[in-house]
Amino acid sequence: MAWDTERTKQRLLDAATAEFSAHGLAGARIDRIAATAGVNKERIYQYFGKKDDLFAIVLATRLRASMDEVPMRGVGPEAAGDYAGRLFDHHLADDVIPRLVFWEGLERGAATSADSARAAYHDEKVERFRELLPGVDRATAGELLLTIVSLVNAWPVLGHLDAFLVGDGPDRAARRRATLVASITALARDAVDAAASEQTRPADPAASAGRGAEVQ
Repeated sequence: MAWDTERTKQRLLDAATAEFSAHGLAGARIDRIAATAGVNKERIYQYFGKKDDLFAIVLATRLRASMDEVPMRGVGPEAAGDYAGRLFDHHLADDVIPRLVFWEGLERGAATSADSARAAYHDEKVERFRELLPGVDRATAGELLLTIVSLVNAWPVLGHLDAFLVGDGPDRAARRRATLVASITALARDAVDAAASEQTRPADPAASAGRGAEVQ
């Protein structure tokens, strides 16, 4: 039977995803990944490189998939809140991305800034988010998106804090989601209003006079 390279790669990626999610980069073991996938570990080095490279590929693959699975749609503050709620639902059902991102922050930190492909992914994501909020500049859109990502990623990893701070109960996830959506919608509305106010602000007479003097 012919060797199915793509199927083998996918088995290795699936096994690596589970391993890194459970143990992080430092705690993950190539031998366990290979054993789980039922593949010789030399294939890992052949297809993906060293363990750090494999971790980066696993996370990048999951992040890219989530952008397609949870698309940004609509326009306005409510669209931003809706996106936050749907991303919360996605990560609640599958906590791999939050776990990987937290492991990455603890173990790789600033080293990820050298990853040009990752930077391009985040640039694209910010620009997509910015389209939800016409008039808002990139920096403000980035801050809002960072707030969403931070809050959404925290729930699956730090969910126990909710029990301490707010209390346990069967509606914990629904309560957290509602608070998230309301908070992001309000922040987005403030950002849109501020941008609109800035655009309609009259020109500074002193600045205009100064420019006129320069022309003379």
